[in-house]
Amino acid sequence: MEIGYQRAVYSPDTWTWEIRPIIDKTLGRWYFAVNPALERTWHGHGVADGLDFAPGVKAGYDFTKIVNAGIEYYADYGRLGRPDSLHDQQQQIFAVTDLNVSPKWEINFGVGVGPTAATDHLIVKGILGRRFSWGRHPAGN
Repeated sequence: MEIGYQRAVYSPDTWTWEIRPIIDKTLGRWYFAVNPALERTWHGHGVADGLDFAPGVKAGYDFTKIVNAGIEYYADYGRLGRPDSLHDQQQQIFAVTDLNVSPKWEINFGVGVGPTAATDHLIVKGILGRRFSWGRHPAGN
């Protein structure tokens, strides 16, 4: 779950909420994930829109223990139960690489395209991830 704030100069929706469950499976060297996310604006222009459906999907292949490459898809179809027209939907498709540089750290980067009018047409992304262990077994060094 995520609660986010951004200044109005960047988005008319300043306070937002997202719940993004992750359903994933590793099959040998393959990794698959589905994120059926729901999003809601708490303050800003989109408050009256209600819940948005914004799913994500990933398929990746471990080329080595460190390098996984694959495809990611992200979308925002609009209001749950009343999706936006295809022209107004946000959809992004990325070619990505994940670097599992240690048990605690991962790096994800990719280049994507937005095939719909409501999406940026070329997107470059990067994520630096830190893994935490909340149980008895600490993450590796």
